[in-house]
Amino acid sequence: MDLFLAGKTAVVTASSKGLGRAVAEQLAAEGTHLLLCSRSEEAVKEIAEEIRKKYKVKVEAMAVDLSQVADIDRLVTYAGDHFGRIDALVCNSGGPPSGSFLSFDDAAWEKAFMGNLMSVVRLIRGFHPLLKERGGRIVTIASTSVKTPIPGLVLSNTFRTGVLGLMKTLSMELAPDQILLNTVCPGRIMTDRIVELDSARAEREQRPVEEIQESLVKDIPLGRYGEPHELASIAAYLLSPRNSYMTGSVFYVDGGAVKSL
Repeated sequence: MDLFLAGKTAVVTASSKGLGRAVAEQLAAEGTHLLLCSRSEEAVKEIAEEIRKKYKVKVEAMAVDLSQVADIDRLVTYAGDHFGRIDALVCNSGGPPSGSFLSFDDAAWEKAFMGNLMSVVRLIRGFHPLLKERGGRIVTIASTSVKTPIPGLVLSNTFRTGVLGLMKTLSMELAPDQILLNTVCPGRIMTDRIVELDSARAEREQRPVEEIQESLVKDIPLGRYGEPHELASIAAYLLSPRNSYMTGSVFYVDGGAVKSL
């Protein structure tokens, strides 16, 4: 299926690895020009060069700390100067650390708030003028924790759910601008983040990480962890002109792990 993304422009945050990189590559494969960012300038520029050579699309890259308003402002300005308009925005960010409620002080809560919720607020607010010119698409990458809180991830459970509330509200407020907003929620997709969480649990429980993963797979009907490209395909469709009537929705890419209706 042609997604009609050739020649379109997209911004993908936290795109030097993991799900962000997978979404960026999927968009590039469809002919989309990209602006990528990551906290590591070296890493994101290396990925940009790889994508540029492989897919023959325009790819710009810059270092951005999504918890800093000045950095997001720079990203928006750069996009306007180099692309003129933006057709799609992917709001992705690294997850906050694992831990229980009593293990975090105010500083940890504030850092997670800025990095995982306020970053989405600022990105959408900043890119709104560039997106509304022709009716854009926005996808946030959250977590299945918005449906079922995950033990030991109180920060993520709290702020990912906040993002979901924001996206649903904006799907109504920005509808007159023909901007469509949707949320994609990964389950256990094999990324560095999942390896980190599995390893942390293995350390807490004094069990081999392989044993932890085997036990978790038993709760996934498809019997395996997902791959980043499996989520990226869904995101690309939602970001494309092919998606013309879905907004304010949540899509779980989890192998059937979420059991609720």
